[in-house]
Amino acid sequence: MFLGRRNFKLWFVIAFALSLLVLGALVTFGFTAFIRTIIDHQVALRVGGQSFGWWSRPPVEPIIRIFVYNVTNADEFLNNGTKPILDELGPYVYVQTWEKVNIKENPNGTISYNQKRVYIFNEDLSGGLEDDVVIVPNIPMLSATSQSKHAARFLRLAMASIMDILKIKPFVEVSVGQLLWGYEDPLLKLAKDVVPKEQKLPYEEFGLMYGKNSTSKDTVTVWTGVDDINQYGIIDKYNGRSHQTHWLSEQCNRLNGTDGSIFPPRITKNSTLHVYEKDLCRLLPLSFEKEVTVRGGVKGYRFTPSPDVFASVDKNPNNMCYCPAGPPCAPHGLFNVSLCQYDSPILLSFPHFYMADQTLRTAVEGISPPEKDKHQLFIDVQPDMGTALRARARIQINLAVSQVVDIKQVANFPDIVFPILWFEEGIDSLPDEILDLMKVATNIPPRAKFILTIALFGLGGFLFVVAVICLVRKSHRQSTLHLEGSNYLATASVDQAKKKAKMDNGMSSKSN
Repeated sequence: MFLGRRNFKLWFVIAFALSLLVLGALVTFGFTAFIRTIIDHQVALRVGGQSFGWWSRPPVEPIIRIFVYNVTNADEFLNNGTKPILDELGPYVYVQTWEKVNIKENPNGTISYNQKRVYIFNEDLSGGLEDDVVIVPNIPMLSATSQSKHAARFLRLAMASIMDILKIKPFVEVSVGQLLWGYEDPLLKLAKDVVPKEQKLPYEEFGLMYGKNSTSKDTVTVWTGVDDINQYGIIDKYNGRSHQTHWLSEQCNRLNGTDGSIFPPRITKNSTLHVYEKDLCRLLPLSFEKEVTVRGGVKGYRFTPSPDVFASVDKNPNNMCYCPAGPPCAPHGLFNVSLCQYDSPILLSFPHFYMADQTLRTAVEGISPPEKDKHQLFIDVQPDMGTALRARARIQINLAVSQVVDIKQVANFPDIVFPILWFEEGIDSLPDEILDLMKVATNIPPRAKFILTIALFGLGGFLFVVAVICLVRKSHRQSTLHLEGSNYLATASVDQAKKKAKMDNGMSSKSN
């Protein structure tokens, strides 16, 4: 009975050891998927959840730095045909607060909102004041003259007369604050009175950032990721539309990118991230460049635009869909956004014509050669959670000016791509609270998996081996005892038989 109880305990240990080994196998092959499920649940935009709070009111203060190209020889350029000389002023720094308002949950797993942005000028971080006076191309006027290039000649002559009466010149002298946030322009004021209602511009003043220091009227609808984490943060509709209408193909008209702050989790080095920005009028594809480490030791992937994103059609035929009015199309390194900027001939590029044809830069004086570290657009992303860790959106605004001989004000103005300003917008880092949670979510699970795997396989294997050895030894001992007992009985039987034979022999002798 004692031996049976001990055997039962050993079999119990073996069963327990096998359970540990099975559990170790489950940890090896299923732990990562389990952790991903937890992360996906926490990341998805659920009203009242922590990630929803960070998404709706980001706990960061994005900064935008603006550099303005001041024209120092406007008269000589117009009268003598010399190269325009530019003086890069700035940065003019604004600290922002972002908030998503008018949030509405939709039954199909999406959420709609309007973006509110507030810009506050920071004099301490700036290299100048908003009151600094600059001389820049008169964008409303030059846009109007460029658009009239293919109109009837009498219309161009009429436009020249109107500009004479209103004393409108190709260059304006305004403050930096006016250039950015708006000033009263006589052409826009005239258009307000004479242009048909359906063709009027949606603003009465001109400013490159006019109307942005407020709540946007654009309604954005994005997927929450609750039903499908692979759709997390991706735009479903923009003002009720799922596609643009400007370009020549469905692929180029797509809006299904993110706003650049969040992306679907589990990003790999082979992933292509898509960012949609209204002013760019298209999705901007970003590709992996390198691994990075941000403050706090959190590791991420850096994604940047590929060199051919703004390439000419000759170098990248896929960009033909962005040239509905061409050829000719935009020069290499420029992107024509006139179709979504009320036909104003605005061309976007990277600062200092980074990754563009350098003849654009040498057509003017005063712009230094581009530098990757200063002028490259990039986003650093935590790959497991899809959260932007650090970002720099760097874009230059240029005006494509066309010579129109019938309008004397610009008769000497050559065909030129005129740089106006460039900016970089982004964040340097997330708050420590978020970075600490990311470190826990990304660093602890792999370590825990390793420790659990070693512990379960090690303890399970040790117990199994020990229990099996004990069972084998006990089995061997029992066999030995059984054999010894059998030998003893056999010997005793032989002895007894011999004894009996002797007694029988003795009795026989006595009888004789």
